[in-house]
Amino acid sequence: MDEAHDGETVAGSLADWLAALTFSDQGTDQVTALLADAVADWAAAQGWRVYRRAKSVLPLPPPYQHRHSYLDVACARPAGAPIAIEIDHTDRRRTVDKLLAEAAEGRIALWVRWGTRGFEPPPPPVHMVTCPVTSRPGPDRNRLYSHLPPAHRPAPTHTTADLQDARQPDLFG
Repeated sequence: MDEAHDGETVAGSLADWLAALTFSDQGTDQVTALLADAVADWAAAQGWRVYRRAKSVLPLPPPYQHRHSYLDVACARPAGAPIAIEIDHTDRRRTVDKLLAEAAEGRIALWVRWGTRGFEPPPPPVHMVTCPVTSRPGPDRNRLYSHLPPAHRPAPTHTTADLQDARQPDLFG
């Protein structure tokens, strides 16, 4: 399997896993933690080794260039390229740079984005997995976020009345 197709397959699998995740009225940090836990659970369910806060190949900018950034989740697979995953609520250029550096080292780079608005796709070969949420104001002026399954409501039954009759006596009797 070529690397691009493998990345699409992995991203699709994670997207399906996260689509089943539900939470309600969580703060920003809690949502990010829930998503990191869900990503780690997904990887473990695949039989892969999971690393939380794995060291990135990208060093920090000066004056901390002797230190390294960290990935939210990294996965080692028995077959296939390793996976580097970042989880973000915001659109940070540093995240894209980090994932591009990981991809340049032969890893599948996944960017899990969550939020209430549309998401700009990252440059290839970074794959984006989205988790759209709803939000509302919380009691302490912070936003509360929810990700609930879509309601599957049946279509309403339609009337069998002849709507061509201009009088419509059954409606205004």
